[in-house]
Amino acid sequence: MSDLGQQYGSVTVLDRAPEETGLEHGEKVASRREDAASPGGPDALKYYLREIRKTPLLTFEEEQELAKRVARGDEDARARMIEANLRLVIVVGKRYINRGLPFPDIIAEGNLGLIRAVEKFQHQRGFRFSTYAWWWIRQSIERALVNQVRIIRLPVHVSEAVNKYTRAVRNLTLRLGRVPDAQEVAREMRISVHKVGVVSQHIRDVSSLDTPIGDQEEVTLKEVLSDENASSVNSHDDDSRQRHILEWISHLPSTERKVIELRYGLNREDPQTLISIGKQFGVTRERVRQIENQALD
Repeated sequence: MSDLGQQYGSVTVLDRAPEETGLEHGEKVASRREDAASPGGPDALKYYLREIRKTPLLTFEEEQELAKRVARGDEDARARMIEANLRLVIVVGKRYINRGLPFPDIIAEGNLGLIRAVEKFQHQRGFRFSTYAWWWIRQSIERALVNQVRIIRLPVHVSEAVNKYTRAVRNLTLRLGRVPDAQEVAREMRISVHKVGVVSQHIRDVSSLDTPIGDQEEVTLKEVLSDENASSVNSHDDDSRQRHILEWISHLPSTERKVIELRYGLNREDPQTLISIGKQFGVTRERVRQIENQALD
């Protein structure tokens, strides 16, 4: 692996060692270990972006075949789907530049969402993978942004521990292909399992996109993070994607469909919080979250 590959982790997209499994290659492709602030970082990022463009996009038929193989546990197919969709992470991630995270970190968080999407994708529904993955990539990035905003408010020693925990979990997830347990995180961080539990509790305390802030309980961090000056350059792509999404959710049960429409501002509506949706349905915020997760699964 080149020096840039060692530094950035995912730049050597096309260089797979003969003995390397599809799982190992896919996780290497979707990982990054150093941000662009480190020596050579910007060059590594440029190289990464250039390399992932060399991977051909998948046709609908190829997606369907690979998804069937993934469902059977085929690691090469899993790696192929991840690799072929890394560009989608860049497209989604660009919308979150200058929101509090360096772009390489945005890419890394988006890649975690992409991996999750590959694992959860249900090809039987007959829709393009990019439509489904877009939800997971966006959710992963937004949660990382919210965590960063709230971590800033923590005491320095706590925020440093939370950042180390986040990096450890992210690296282990990419390395193992699953979410690590507390013991694995403890070994990675070289601290006790008890301390891992303490840090993870801080994460849970600050991680909700819908936790009210300020004096107005209807104002959430997700709303604060929204980009009011977003460019309309990609409006055509947005309209096309929304049509596909509306077609996809038309197959959902009516309650799940309505929750998704309200949550993500479909049908030209403004996105709504879990609290406001819960009031409309007469249920708790947590129940709305459960319905949303059921729809995405």
